[in-house]
Amino acid sequence: MDLTAREIHLRQRPHGEPTLDDFAFVEHELAEPAEGELLVRNHWLSVDPYMRGRMSDRTSYIAPFEVGAVMDGGAVGEVIASGDERFARGDRVLHGAGWRDLALIPARRAQKVDATVVPEQAYLGVLGMPGLTAYAGLVEVAPVRDGDVVLISSAAGAVGSAAAQLARLLGATRVIGIAGGPAKTSYVIEELGCESAIDYKQTPVRPQLRAIAPDGIDVFFDSVGGEQLEAAIGSLRVRGRIAVCGAISIYNATEATPGPRNLDRLIQTRGQIRGMLVGDHVHLRDRFLAQVGGWMASGALRYRETIVDGFESTPQAFIELLNGANIGKMLVRV
Repeated sequence: MDLTAREIHLRQRPHGEPTLDDFAFVEHELAEPAEGELLVRNHWLSVDPYMRGRMSDRTSYIAPFEVGAVMDGGAVGEVIASGDERFARGDRVLHGAGWRDLALIPARRAQKVDATVVPEQAYLGVLGMPGLTAYAGLVEVAPVRDGDVVLISSAAGAVGSAAAQLARLLGATRVIGIAGGPAKTSYVIEELGCESAIDYKQTPVRPQLRAIAPDGIDVFFDSVGGEQLEAAIGSLRVRGRIAVCGAISIYNATEATPGPRNLDRLIQTRGQIRGMLVGDHVHLRDRFLAQVGGWMASGALRYRETIVDGFESTPQAFIELLNGANIGKMLVRV
């Protein structure tokens, strides 16, 4: 068996927007799996906005990527050799060993997935971290109540497209999605079922939001920050709720960016902003899989993927993700 793994390492820390020069392709010889280990041939790799934060050497909720080491992240693949009796050759597994075509991993860090019910790559998207992030945000962090008006940023992305649909399924009366460009705003309305869509590339968000929702919003699910967060605060109703799971608008910033200028609005509305990490909500996973899986099976919840082919295309796929090239989950098919 050929045990030569191809890996993508962080070559240097980017300044501003990442470039292909920030990554290096490395070959690495692996051993046969020892007891408690699995050898996995990856089929799918995930590229996610949070990875940009880990490329910088700054204190955060998780350690930064090491220069000269592999880019960790979600992946789904097939077990081709097992040192653990709980896993058999041919099992499909989800793991976090990241950007490599062949991975030798501790079995305790792998999770079996059922590829007979949904495609295996769905566990990197709507049934994986992005879907659970949306679910936790709208169930626990900024819970949606019957009759709410809900605003979703990055509504055509992996997390946002799930959140837009989940808000409606959880009882929202109106769901408004923010996206960039005609193709994405059409997708938000026609496929995701949002009542309205705001094109942030057309005109500023705040006047568009005020025109669409003159009486305000109850919930904002945010992964963008910046202008969009400020607009949402300005439209928040009394006891409104905001869940912040990301801030992609500032990930490539090279200087400190100003925060929302209207935080005093929270005093008037008694509103709440809560940051969230999906890792704090793993206790919801079984409930999430049952409920969201049921909605998928019934056709009530849809998902789309933007697929880039080829292991060597992974860095470019990541760069394009940060530039908004995807609709739904961005994936690399190894």
